[in-house]
Amino acid sequence: MPYRAAIASQLYVFEDLKQVMAFASPARSGDYLAGIGAPTAQERMAARHVLADVPLKQFLTEALIPYEDDNITRLIVDGHDAQAFAPVSHMTVGDFRNWLLSEQATTEVLALLAPGLTPEMVAAVSKLMRNQDLIAVVRKCRVVTRFRDTIGLEGRMSVRLQPNHPTDDLRGIAASTLDGLLMGSGDAVIGVNPASDSLPVLGDLVRMLDEIIQRLEIPTQSCVLTHVTNTIKLVQGGAPVDLVFQSIGGTEKTNLSFGVTPDILQEAREAALSLGRGTVGDNVMYFETGQGSALSADASFGVDQQTCEARAYALARRYKPLLVNTVVGFIGPEYLYDGKQIIRAGLEDFFCGKLLGLPMGCDICYTNHAEADQDDMDNLLVLLGAAGINFIMGVPGADDIMLNYQSTSFHDALFLRETMNLKRAPEFETWLQRMKIADAGGRLLPTSPDTLLNCMSALKSLVA
Repeated sequence: MPYRAAIASQLYVFEDLKQVMAFASPARSGDYLAGIGAPTAQERMAARHVLADVPLKQFLTEALIPYEDDNITRLIVDGHDAQAFAPVSHMTVGDFRNWLLSEQATTEVLALLAPGLTPEMVAAVSKLMRNQDLIAVVRKCRVVTRFRDTIGLEGRMSVRLQPNHPTDDLRGIAASTLDGLLMGSGDAVIGVNPASDSLPVLGDLVRMLDEIIQRLEIPTQSCVLTHVTNTIKLVQGGAPVDLVFQSIGGTEKTNLSFGVTPDILQEAREAALSLGRGTVGDNVMYFETGQGSALSADASFGVDQQTCEARAYALARRYKPLLVNTVVGFIGPEYLYDGKQIIRAGLEDFFCGKLLGLPMGCDICYTNHAEADQDDMDNLLVLLGAAGINFIMGVPGADDIMLNYQSTSFHDALFLRETMNLKRAPEFETWLQRMKIADAGGRLLPTSPDTLLNCMSALKSLVA
C-alpha cells in the first residue's frame, strides 16, 4: 500500500514500506547503485517522517520480501516471540526510538525484548537515529558468550588474532600468532583466513592452531575460516575443530550464493557440539556479514542494504554463535563509498545486531580504493569502543597481506584498552599474567627472555 507525507505544502508518496525504508536510509553508494536511494535530502526526510509513524506491528504483516519466496523471511516470521514483543507492540517506530533512549530501556529489559524484535524493526528505528543515539542505546545491551573464555562482559573487549598468510605458510602464521599473543591479543579467537580450500592444508592449519593453544594452555579458541562444508568434513575426519565459520546474508538467494542453507548450518553446529571442546561454554559458531553482500549477489530484491544486513542477524541468532562480525568496509566503495559511510554502517550494524541479541564485533576496515583512510578507522574504533563493542580484529600492522585490505592492529587494540579502560576476557587476562605478558591491570610487561623462549620453542617445534 502507498505511504504519504505532506511537508511544507509538498506531498510525498511512497509505493510501499520497502521504499519508505530505502528512502529513509542515510545516503550510501550501494543503495544508489541499486537505484533505490532517496533522490533528494527532502525525500529522505519525508520518508523518515512516514517511518516514524509506522506501527512496529506493521513489520509483522507487511514483509519486505514475500514469505513464500524467501526462507529468511519465513524464519523471521515463524520464529517471532510475540510474548517478548508485547511490551512495545503498541508503539510506532518513532515511539520505539524515544523509548529506547529512555531510562526505562535498561540492560535487563533490552535482553528480554530481543527475541521479540525483528530485523526490519531494528533497522527501521536505526534510520531515525543520529550516531550518538545508536551509541547511547547499544551501550546498554549486553550479550555474553562462552567457549574457552567469556566474551562480552561489561567493561571488556576481546580481539580476534588474525595471522593470515598469502600461501598458508605455517611458519608465517605461527610468527604472527606469537606477535599477537605477546601484544595481548587473541581472546576472541585465533582465526585464520586460509588461501587454500585443500582439506589437507586446512587440516594442518587446524591442528597447528590447536597445538599452540594446548601447549601454551591458552584459554581461547581457534578457527580456520573456510567454507562450512569443509569444516564439517574436517570434523568428520577427526580434526580438532573449535569454531565453525561461515559468511551469511539476509536473503535466501544471498546464502545460496555462499553455498549454504539453514539446514547445513545446523548440521555444522551439531558436528562442532559433538566434539565437546568448550570448557566454559558451548557457543561454537562464528559468522561474518557485511552491508552490500546481498546486492553484490543480485539478491537484495529492492531492499536497502542496511536492512538486508540486519536480516542476516536473524539467521545468525538461530545458532547461538560465539562471535558475529560485520566486516564493515571490506566489500568496497561501490557499497560504502567513503569513511563517513563506513563509520555510519559500522554503528548501524553493531546497534542492530546487539539489539537482536547477538554478540557483535566489527572488522573496522576499508579497501585501498575506497575514499577512506586509517584516521576514519580510528574514529570508528573509538565510537565502537564507547558503544561497548564485543570484539575487534588484530592484524599485524593493520595490513592484511592475504586479503589485501586495511583493518586494525594489535597496537590499535592496546590504544583502545588504555583510552577506554577496557579489559580482556577474564580467563585470558589471568593467562597473560601467569605468562608474565601483562600485569594485574592488563598492561603489557617487557617480554622476559624466559617467556619469549618458551613461546618460540613451542611454536618452532610445531612447524619444524
